[in-house]
Amino acid sequence: METATKHILDFTSAAARLKDVVRRTPLEYNARLSERYGCEIYLKREDLQVVRSYKLRGAYNMISQLNQEELSRGVVCASAGNHAQGVAFSCKRLGTKGVIFMPEITPKQKVKQTEMFGNGNIEIVLVGDTFDDCLREALAYTEAHQMTFIPPFDNERIIEGQGTVGVEILEDLPDLDVVIVPIGGGGLAAGVGNYLKQHNHHISVIGVEPEGAPSMFKALEAGEPVTLPKINRFVDGAAVKRIGHLTFELSRDILDDMLLIPEGKVCSAILKLYNEDAIVVEPAGALSVAALDFVKDKIKGKKVVCVVSGGNNDIDRMQDIKEQSLLYEGLKHYFIVRFPQRPGALKLFVSSVLGPGDDITRFEFIKKTERESGPALVGIELKDAEDYPALLKRMEEHRFDVIEINRDQTLFEYLV
Repeated sequence: METATKHILDFTSAAARLKDVVRRTPLEYNARLSERYGCEIYLKREDLQVVRSYKLRGAYNMISQLNQEELSRGVVCASAGNHAQGVAFSCKRLGTKGVIFMPEITPKQKVKQTEMFGNGNIEIVLVGDTFDDCLREALAYTEAHQMTFIPPFDNERIIEGQGTVGVEILEDLPDLDVVIVPIGGGGLAAGVGNYLKQHNHHISVIGVEPEGAPSMFKALEAGEPVTLPKINRFVDGAAVKRIGHLTFELSRDILDDMLLIPEGKVCSAILKLYNEDAIVVEPAGALSVAALDFVKDKIKGKKVVCVVSGGNNDIDRMQDIKEQSLLYEGLKHYFIVRFPQRPGALKLFVSSVLGPGDDITRFEFIKKTERESGPALVGIELKDAEDYPALLKRMEEHRFDVIEINRDQTLFEYLV
């Protein structure tokens, strides 16, 4: 039995409990990434789990330890999607009723998957704009109906189950040097990090969060969990306003580094994993791979494991993912262009301002009554980010009055 601070976390028993339930996911050597970063990089493919994320581990580990009376009353959870699927699968497997609260903005694909895994054993309630909103509703429902709440991360049995990812990693690669773990509520990092550190304290544990939802990062700065006033929900599997109290307590001493990854960088990682490795990941699942550029000098010559936490990506989001990637990489730019009131101004813009590799992806006159002379919203995609200064110079030389919308977040959100 292993311990972490004053909490008892029995990862070995959890692994035995889950042996015939979860899939032992592969630890895959990635030649492309290894060559790029000058080290050995392995992907822990939790996107290939039964429910396409690691969340099943914690959910089943907790629910399977409830007594018969608790199972007969049923369970409740709140989830952005992956924990919901783990709970749904567990309810079906253990024959208990589950009521699952999900934010209204949860991708339809995750809702349908949850229904499929529950297969008649669950009821889904869509409520609130964020995980924290639906959590409040779920807790109230749990108390009113005398059921058992299955938290997504802040519970010893949940953390214990997530830590079995670390059990498998160490069995497959006992001499690893670095593990990079995505963090939402912190259950995965707390479990995996504590298990690995207890067996080899030289292993470096790096936590990664989306830049728009830095709940662990801010908690580490403050020395305690804090509630963020607002978050960017794009990386939905890791968009949590407040880190768990227990997960924070178990993570602060084992995290060797804590990184914030821009959402656009996450999108680029999603596209590269899909286009170059044929791996479909959700935004939270790409966090660890997206972090590699930020630690490239620290991992040279080492054995590195990136935990790919999930693959529940909605195909309807792919256009948005591509857009955010292009913006982050400096390949797409939006302008308000005020065309000079002279003949052929629009033709001049197309023929002389645009470079040979530039492409107009959006063109929309803002004032419909001033076509050919009024301001227009123009989106331009470049072949190379380094072409941007030359594009601006040509606009200036040909006397086009422009506003760079990418540099004004308020204007960007309003117009684009």
